[in-house]
Amino acid sequence: MSLLTIRQLKVAYGGIQAVHGVDLVVEEGELVCLIGANGAGKSSTLRALAGLTHASGDIRLAGRRLNGLPAHAIARLGVALVPEGRGIFARMTVAENLAMGAYTRRDAGVADDLTRVYDLFPRLAERRGQVAGTLSGGEQQMLAIGRALMSRPRLLLLDEPSMGLAPLMVGKIYETIQAIAGTGVTMLLVEQNAHLALQVSQRAYVMESGRIRLAGASAELMRDPAVQSAYLGA
Repeated sequence: MSLLTIRQLKVAYGGIQAVHGVDLVVEEGELVCLIGANGAGKSSTLRALAGLTHASGDIRLAGRRLNGLPAHAIARLGVALVPEGRGIFARMTVAENLAMGAYTRRDAGVADDLTRVYDLFPRLAERRGQVAGTLSGGEQQMLAIGRALMSRPRLLLLDEPSMGLAPLMVGKIYETIQAIAGTGVTMLLVEQNAHLALQVSQRAYVMESGRIRLAGASAELMRDPAVQSAYLGA
């Protein structure tokens, strides 16, 4: 059974249809990317999965239907969203933000997971007592990812992790995403930087105007002339 299965997902804002009948599957342990231009419906798809916007269709996590569940219930089932723009708690410290990521947990592994996050992001360990709003953009992105990992997610949703970051920091963030994938965390990555997304993922979906236009192995899509022309600058 696939970890995530989406059938005929539709999202509308008033009279504007943002997502038109999307089908998408993510297997356990996969890193799958969803690429497309700005306004294609990528972020709306992730928000629907996280329960942050109303959607029709069928969304299932390991066979369990998520439609109609509130966002906090979906989070408790193991879906963690790193939103576009990071969404950190700016007036709280780094350590307090990470603790918020584990607020649904009552197990004994929280301290060990905090150590792992600090190992992944040594800069956060150095700044654990610093107010999050004073961090650089790249550090805030690290914090947003680390906070999501503290929930020990079954499915990690990443929305535009490279947005607004300097090239050097983008490289570091994507190295970390690959390291997280190497631990077996299942991820669905939304990204405008198609070259990066296709490099780190196993499979990809190309979204245009709210619809899936292409799907397949990332390596194959990187060689597709249409993808190269539209998204890779070739």
